[in-house]
Amino acid sequence: MFERFTTEARQVVAGAQSEARQLHSGRIGTEHLLLALLAKDAPSNAVLSRHGLTHDAVAEAVLGYVRAGGLDAEALAALGIDLDAVRSTVEATFGEGALDGSHTGARIPGGHIPFSPRAKKVLELSLREALALKSKSIADAHIALGLLREGEGLAMKVIVDRGVDPAELRRDLTAALAS
Repeated sequence: MFERFTTEARQVVAGAQSEARQLHSGRIGTEHLLLALLAKDAPSNAVLSRHGLTHDAVAEAVLGYVRAGGLDAEALAALGIDLDAVRSTVEATFGEGALDGSHTGARIPGGHIPFSPRAKKVLELSLREALALKSKSIADAHIALGLLREGEGLAMKVIVDRGVDPAELRRDLTAALAS
């Protein structure tokens, strides 16, 4: 399947590896694919940017979810739990980044980071999107369409939380591929 990827799509896949490494992640998730789509001057980046999705904004949102461990800080505060205080205490005891997993040394800085099952599914769906649109190759926009078609994961949470209408984004990405 990878031989059908355009140069830009291959750069997105390679960029997802870099994004995961920068975020000290032990696997490449949908969020890393989205960040990689936003990191380059690929055709889909312009469409994503028009919808308010920028690399910096998405990276900030992803970091917020990762730092919170996916927990809603406001909901915990309602229970009397201060997530920032918990983080500060743990980091004071075990060192900065203790909750991020970056202190473990378990990941090799230059080593391969595997794709999560959901990210693999997105790549498979990008092929299906290309076939449905009668494309001979898989472009970066097909990866973005695969993210939308998969419909779950941290990338979709960020997209929806930023007020982006997935159906409208899908239409714009499809139109960009047609031009």
